[in-house]
Amino acid sequence: MESSIKNTNLFQAWLVLLLATVFGTTLAGVQTKLGPVIEANKINETMEKIPTLTLGEAQAEKMTEQGNALVIEPRLIEISKNGIKKFYTVYDAYYKDGTRAGFVAKASGQGYADKIELLLGLDADASTITGLFILDQKETPGLGNKVIEKHWRDQFLNQSSDKGLVVVKGKSEGSHEIGAVSGATISSKSVTGIVNRTIADIKHQLILPPVSENDKIKENK
Repeated sequence: MESSIKNTNLFQAWLVLLLATVFGTTLAGVQTKLGPVIEANKINETMEKIPTLTLGEAQAEKMTEQGNALVIEPRLIEISKNGIKKFYTVYDAYYKDGTRAGFVAKASGQGYADKIELLLGLDADASTITGLFILDQKETPGLGNKVIEKHWRDQFLNQSSDKGLVVVKGKSEGSHEIGAVSGATISSKSVTGIVNRTIADIKHQLILPPVSENDKIKENK
């Protein structure tokens, strides 16, 4: 009897291990196949959001109605902290006459449940936040995932980039304050922290002209 129980437990353990292996392998295969598609969709969504994030909804819609479009040039900004390199993808947005319209930076950081990816819009001299869009998140449904809602994200609009934003409980009452989503202070602080870090990391580099390949070669000689 005791031997039979041991054999049953051993069988169940192996069955669980087998099912876990099969499930893990299947999930990895699906992720490998869908990964490039997901990234391509994010890039397309990013390009669609850039006019609104730099110009605002009204002006972006007006430009579209007039048959005009921004000239968008992507680049990488490299920063180094404590010997660790970090890269930001930044999109420089220009009007057709060459005048800079603003910037959109892609950034990410840890949320309450998983990584949060966002797009941050800044004006032509990087002094004011012009837009915020949550590109990807897996926060708690009904709580943390409310950071995607427009009325919450709109708190970031027209905030100055010269000082870090602070999350407060309840309704924000002054500049540089962001009212937390009720019941999701951690998610609110995560998004705000990503915004603050991104600005601190790249603001001083944004208005510098991009380094050409010829200049890079000269610097390395």
